[in-house]
Amino acid sequence: MEFRTVIDISRGGVALQPCEEVLLVGSCFADGIGRRFLENGFPATVNPYGTMYNPASVLHTVRRQLAERPDYRPRVAFLTLGTNHVYRLRETGEIVDNCQKRPAALFQEEELSIDACADYLRQTVYLLCRRRPDVEVVLTVSPIRYRKYGYHGSQLSKATLLLAIDKVLGDECWVMDNSSTQHPSPITQHLYYFPAYEIVTDELRDYRFYAADMLHPSEQAVDYVWERMVEWGFSAEARQFLDEWRPLRQALGHRPFNADSAEYRALMDKTMLKVAALREKYPKLAVPLQP
Repeated sequence: MEFRTVIDISRGGVALQPCEEVLLVGSCFADGIGRRFLENGFPATVNPYGTMYNPASVLHTVRRQLAERPDYRPRVAFLTLGTNHVYRLRETGEIVDNCQKRPAALFQEEELSIDACADYLRQTVYLLCRRRPDVEVVLTVSPIRYRKYGYHGSQLSKATLLLAIDKVLGDECWVMDNSSTQHPSPITQHLYYFPAYEIVTDELRDYRFYAADMLHPSEQAVDYVWERMVEWGFSAEARQFLDEWRPLRQALGHRPFNADSAEYRALMDKTMLKVAALREKYPKLAVPLQP
């Protein structure tokens, strides 16, 4: 007898390779998944200019990252959307990514439409594709709930994001660069949806999988989403790498009672030799050679 709904996820086309460079931009859920990438030796760039929640701010981050790092060419990018709410600076009309604790009267809160959210996503994917034609972009919606909108308002916001993503995935061509020029949609080779939102809200569906604030997924829930993501989007070689790396990561994360003991130093020396050997096999392993 089944007592929960398991989200059926067919194997993705991303097929992440061991220690590939990945970019993660979006809500604090992106921070949680990004931390798993970093803990597992991937050279990940995670929200380089802070946490971003809406599609416009995600676009701003990607545009700035590519402008400031001309040689940056991630093969896989994860864009995690949290809300369609944005804040415009009344003086200029621009959407700000961070209010920087300035008076609320300086800003006007708005809700982006489905079409506006979809357009910001298209622009973001287009920028990434121009920088690296073989880039693969994974779109997700954060399961974090927004109490300040009211729980019904939070659900409406998530629904807007989900409909915008569905719209982008269904496009056969895009109109970009503020012109009438049509570009073939990159969805057949480059764009995917990973159901992180559905996994937490439909599959886990229990407050024991939430943090103390009852809004953010717990560490256990994020670990579970990470496991499902590995099953979905990691190549066989990457999953083998994770198996090889896991005991070393656990050894490196061990907190001894006496860090100066000869036994612990011998254990660390042995572990670092194994890390060095693994780094020879996987040169991009993002782990220091010294404990």
